[in-house]
Amino acid sequence: PLAVAAANWVATGWMVSQRIRDCIVVDIGSTSTSIIPIVDGEIAAKGRNDLEKLMTGELVYTGSLRTNVASIVDSIKIRGGKARVSSELFAQSGDVHLILRNIRKGDYTVETADGRDVTRCEAMARLARVICADIEMLSEREIVDVANQVYNRQIEQVGEGLEQVRARLKTNYEHEPPVVVTGMGREFLAKAAAQKVGFQEIVDLGDVMGADAALVSPSVGVALMAASRLEGMTVQWMPQ
Repeated sequence: PLAVAAANWVATGWMVSQRIRDCIVVDIGSTSTSIIPIVDGEIAAKGRNDLEKLMTGELVYTGSLRTNVASIVDSIKIRGGKARVSSELFAQSGDVHLILRNIRKGDYTVETADGRDVTRCEAMARLARVICADIEMLSEREIVDVANQVYNRQIEQVGEGLEQVRARLKTNYEHEPPVVVTGMGREFLAKAAAQKVGFQEIVDLGDVMGADAALVSPSVGVALMAASRLEGMTVQWMPQ
């Protein structure tokens, strides 16, 4: 079982490698981020399980919806001071991105931390609780500022993993490779992280294969791998 456990990232890497021979794929879903280097048309990941991938920077446990805010930041700057956060599951990354309008209500497809509704107002109330406050103690502007601080730290987390992978494989690429972004967080997290650490060329897999395919790229990758095996030739995804 260890040969295939937690290996959905391989399907994404294989699928991209059939189109782009040298690149680094950043796939951000609801829960985590996979960073998959492709060298000369082959997956060049060093880690083969989650522990190894966490150590190599190829897995960053931060995502678009499910991530506990208390695992992203340990303090928040507010009112000229700094408040340490409560280490409870009071709010998650989906609340942050809903507040900042990076996602819409319909994109918030997981259970909220308090079981309440998926509205911007409820998301602000949840985020305020992270610093043991509420929407009567904090203004909307202050809560949006808290959300931006969490968001910026998430971008840094992904960027740190991306830099670690780039540093390890720097001599494997003749030129700086493009970053291929995919998954739910490809635009507001993956692209932002790649820009922050200085990558010049960023390819949105949604532009290449369609937004629906980019949203569930591991599933599409598995389907293409199976189709290619059955057909005896590489089958490409044709966007509608």
